[in-house]
Amino acid sequence: MNTRFQNALKGVAQPIPPVWFMRQAGRYHKHYQALRREHSFVELCKKPELAAEVAMGPIRDFDFDVSILFSDLLFPLEALGMGLTYDPGPKLGWNLTEERLKELRPHATALADLQFQNEAMKATRKVLPSEKSLIGFVGGPWTLFTYAVEGEHKGSLIKAKTHWRLYHKFCESLLPLLESNIQLQLDGGAEVVMVFDTAGGELSPALFVQNLEPHLRKLADRFPGKLGYYSKGTTSAHLRSIKTCTTFAGFGVDHRFDMAEELKNHRHGFLQGNFDQALLFSSPQDFEKQLELYLTELRLLTPEQRRHWVCGLGHGVLPATPEENVRRFVKRVREVFNL
Repeated sequence: MNTRFQNALKGVAQPIPPVWFMRQAGRYHKHYQALRREHSFVELCKKPELAAEVAMGPIRDFDFDVSILFSDLLFPLEALGMGLTYDPGPKLGWNLTEERLKELRPHATALADLQFQNEAMKATRKVLPSEKSLIGFVGGPWTLFTYAVEGEHKGSLIKAKTHWRLYHKFCESLLPLLESNIQLQLDGGAEVVMVFDTAGGELSPALFVQNLEPHLRKLADRFPGKLGYYSKGTTSAHLRSIKTCTTFAGFGVDHRFDMAEELKNHRHGFLQGNFDQALLFSSPQDFEKQLELYLTELRLLTPEQRRHWVCGLGHGVLPATPEENVRRFVKRVREVFNL
């Protein structure tokens, strides 16, 4: 269990923030690439020892404070009977409609197909150094619905945005499964489970609050202090209301937010983010300038003002990101705040 991460959860002032990146174990990393040459993506996710080995790669190489379950957010849709293949990207067997709702598998049957995440979590915790934290993740209900009806979450999302009745009916099947999915990850050793809503920012703040927030609050209330939430592309207007929900363990924000200002006003749980992941592609000299610029205002905050901060990216590590800049990021953040 990582002391810095636990301090951020509890709001305990500390000089150096914990560091972890979304997608820190993945395509950009040579360790992952070597495993991928020998195994399919599904094997890496569903074979516990392989999932643990993928998760351990960035811990050994970059010394992140937190390890993340290696898996995929779409597996609950597969468990519900929608089919799922990767060639190389995800493809569902069929798209959700009102007529096909009845084809979704019952909760008890679906849950058995997610048990591998519990085993992968246990396998990761077994090999993870005791001073590192371990977190899990699930997809947000809206993001999973978007994939279910659209087959992806790119473009205008017309089907998803114009079928709110279907969304709420789908959540009647999905939320019980997500609750059980979260519980099995916690039972496997996760300290926190993140809810990733990568399609959250595609909605207006009003639609976000009206349609997404009630389901998210329900999940947080079911697991007080154990769920984090991150939604790509959202703004302060989207999150203003949900951030008052004290049963959440914390929130992530992307690079569109002013992290120094956010931290000054943050009152509960961790706040994770938010360096622009695209800047990791800069030349070494330019990258150092960009990182120093990002850290300038944060250095002016006191440890008390930064007490909730978990340092990371605006979103996740992109494919082909230079590994050396990931290494520089972690090292430099610890140097800067080692007061």
